[in-house]
Amino acid sequence: MNLLLRLLFSGLIVFVLSKILSGIHINTFFTALIFAVAVAALNAIVKPIFILLTLPITVFTMGLFLFVINAIIILLADALVDGIKVDGFWWALLFSIILSIFSSAIQKALDKQE
Repeated sequence: MNLLLRLLFSGLIVFVLSKILSGIHINTFFTALIFAVAVAALNAIVKPIFILLTLPITVFTMGLFLFVINAIIILLADALVDGIKVDGFWWALLFSIILSIFSSAIQKALDKQE
């Protein structure tokens, strides 16, 4: 149930951010939900591989390269899901930072509720 709530809130955040940020274009709320599921799947499967492969540069940049990995995950999800368009790397980076902040806040709120 907690996972379903997180995905619904993530979809809502994605949809609202697409209306605020001019470089992110999403057609419908359903597309935002599919995008949230795609991002969650990529974070679970691909992100650990990227982190392992880029460990030296991540250590050298004191973890800041993780922002780049998050932006790449957003761009990969953009390529996988029809109905969404990210205008470039910098929009993906900004989108991933804002999405991470709001997702963390929702995660804390849901954890506190249990």
